[in-house]
Parts: sequence; C-alpha cells; structure tokens
Amino acid sequence: MEMKKASAGTLESGDIFIQIAPSEQEGLQIALDSTVAYQFGEQIKGVIIETLQGLGIDNAEVKATDKGALDCTIRARVTAAAVRATGVDVWK
Repeated sequence: MEMKKASAGTLESGDIFIQIAPSEQEGLQIALDSTVAYQFGEQIKGVIIETLQGLGIDNAEVKATDKGALDCTIRARVTAAAVRATGVDVWK
C-alpha cells in the first residue's frame, strides 16, 4: 500500500497528535510521548497497532504525542492519519 507522511489530532488536553510515515523497516514502529505512558503506554500502543492493522497497514512509522486521550479518540486520530497517508477512504 502506497503511503505518504500525514498527521491528525492536536496537542490539546484530552487529545492525541498522530504522525504517520512510510517505514523502511518491517512492522509498525511506534514512538510514544505521553505523561501517562508509565500507566497506560502499552494500552495506547495496543490501540494504535490494532487500529492500523484493522486498516491493513502493517508497515509504518508512528509518532504519537498523547495528552490524555481516551481509546475512542486514539482510534479516530489514527484512522484519520491513516486515511490521509494512504488516500484510502475507509468511511465509504
């Protein structure tokens, strides 16, 4: 699947800023910056991975800056960034 750099979200409280880009490595590389990473880091990464794999994206570099987003917000931001990166509209 063809991919370009894209992003979604904000740095406001309760949100997450997702940046997605093509990766030269196999798999999903996730860099997470979160004030709650110690408590919820694995959960946040899991939601990102699950969402991307559900969209058929298995190779990508993701940078996530979390400001306390709920899982539903994380899914929405990851989906929006993926749609922008691939051009594939999943909402049709």
